[in-house]
Amino acid sequence: MAAEGGGKEMNEIKTQFTTREGLYKLLSHSEYSRPNRVPFNSQGSNPVRVSFVNVNDQSGNGDRLCFNVGRELYFYIYKGVRKAADLSKPIDKRIYKGTQPTCHDFNHLTATAESVSLLVGFSAGQVQLIDPIKKETSKLFNEEKTEGTRKAERLIDKSRVTCVKWVPGSESLFLVAHSSGNMYLYNVEHTCGTTAPHYQLLKQGESFAVHTCKSKSTRNPLLKWTVGEGALNEFAFSPDGKYLACVSQDGFLRVFNFDSVELHGTMKSYFGGLLCVCWSPDGKYIVTGGEDDLVTVWSFVDCRVIARGHGHKSWVSVVAFDPYTTSVEESDPMEFSGSDEDFQDLHFGRDRANSTQSRLSKRNSTDSRPVSVTYRFGSVGQDTQLCLWDLTEDILFPHQPLSRARTHTNVMNATSPPAGSGGANPGSNGNSITTPGNSVPPPLPRSNSLPHSAVSNAGSKSSVMDGAIASGVSKFATLSLHDRKERHHEKDHKRNHSMGHISSKSSDKLNLVTKTKTDPAKTLGTPLCPRMEDVPLLEPLICKKIAHERLTVLIFLEDCIVTACQEGFICTWARPGKVRWLEDSLECTHGK
Repeated sequence: MAAEGGGKEMNEIKTQFTTREGLYKLLSHSEYSRPNRVPFNSQGSNPVRVSFVNVNDQSGNGDRLCFNVGRELYFYIYKGVRKAADLSKPIDKRIYKGTQPTCHDFNHLTATAESVSLLVGFSAGQVQLIDPIKKETSKLFNEEKTEGTRKAERLIDKSRVTCVKWVPGSESLFLVAHSSGNMYLYNVEHTCGTTAPHYQLLKQGESFAVHTCKSKSTRNPLLKWTVGEGALNEFAFSPDGKYLACVSQDGFLRVFNFDSVELHGTMKSYFGGLLCVCWSPDGKYIVTGGEDDLVTVWSFVDCRVIARGHGHKSWVSVVAFDPYTTSVEESDPMEFSGSDEDFQDLHFGRDRANSTQSRLSKRNSTDSRPVSVTYRFGSVGQDTQLCLWDLTEDILFPHQPLSRARTHTNVMNATSPPAGSGGANPGSNGNSITTPGNSVPPPLPRSNSLPHSAVSNAGSKSSVMDGAIASGVSKFATLSLHDRKERHHEKDHKRNHSMGHISSKSSDKLNLVTKTKTDPAKTLGTPLCPRMEDVPLLEPLICKKIAHERLTVLIFLEDCIVTACQEGFICTWARPGKVRWLEDSLECTHGK
């Protein structure tokens, strides 16, 4: 495991770290923040978020950056690793009264150098459509003037907006999630009306219901989704836009076919709510993170948990895949012991990232050629740590012989997962949707890279563990209610209580259709939530403390990684071989 040592070194803020591909380095000159660089008092505030868009600017600075800090919203030209940040010249700056921005998203389909469409969600429930280049405010949703009064009222949902995203491939449709547990589909071309909407049930299933808005003329919202119990913390569209993954405060991941409004599969956290979710570049895997301090990898095709990762000491706030380091090699894999430039040519080119999906699809074919697969993803949390993870073929394809030895995975001693959690046919191409079968797969992959206690031998039955958690799991801080309550008050691990369980107070009785309580204890040891000893346990490649306040942003770009903390500092980490561009330009400027 990526241990830091002890004492002073443990609490030291890292400005660089090394993986097998080389050195990642923090570029202090490329740090974005409030123009006066005064740290933000984060107590009681919504998380700092960052959105990017590329406007194809001919000047070479095509990226635009938006971030929120408290009541403020900033829009800058993002210069990345090439030039130092100039905080004195934001393109647009807005300060809001009575509410705070909570999330935002650019429409990449319509963005140009002259105009961009930016959606902003707020703590009081509104959604605003703005153009920060033209400095215009186009529309305001969920805050309409009621009939006979001048007062604006939120008639659709009064709870905090937790996530807002444009529907992939659409210039006008967008989806909004609230802490009420509801999601709404809007069209920017339509109004919201001056009376509260009336809904008609369209479809319902286990723990979800979808309603249409019933009115004489088309109005927003077009659809209302009621999902699970408690806050709906985040959602993410699959790379092809066909599926929607949602994570909620009730601890469930739910994956829907977005167009047909059908539930594809579910997963339950090991403990507490799920806070974040992301898809692999090819859409075959989903990673979640949350209040159990774990990252969980779920197979979309097999509809089951295939691995968990432990490296964080507090809640996991963001998970993201790195398409530029995800790799597929169709011959014997190379060992990367050369220079940063050598690895950079292999892994960090745009062509490589664009071809990731097609190359990954070959791995599930019946081709017998040796293939090495590595998905890279990262996570950040309220423990101020950045973790990077590799998901390799010994975890993804345990039925097939390995092309090389792996050292970054581990599993508690076990002989079989719970009944009914078998995977898809190994010969499947992975494109068709399958459900878990009843066959028991071979023993899980194992290595000695992470110390743990043996809990069973090769001849023991999995039922031995039905009444207790494996002893090797006891060292995890949050797998004990007693430990979790004690840590709740530690200053080093500040919690964001805005994600708390919120029950709907709406008078709309249709909301109650799908509220069926699930006993968390009954899901443990089932395919929904396997026991810790029943799935492989990943260890992080690196686990570094990189901030003073909790981390709220992790974005992988072609030449850098972008992180942000609740103090309002947006940091750029140059990838191996990329840092010298900025260093050279600074030396030339200084020489003049």
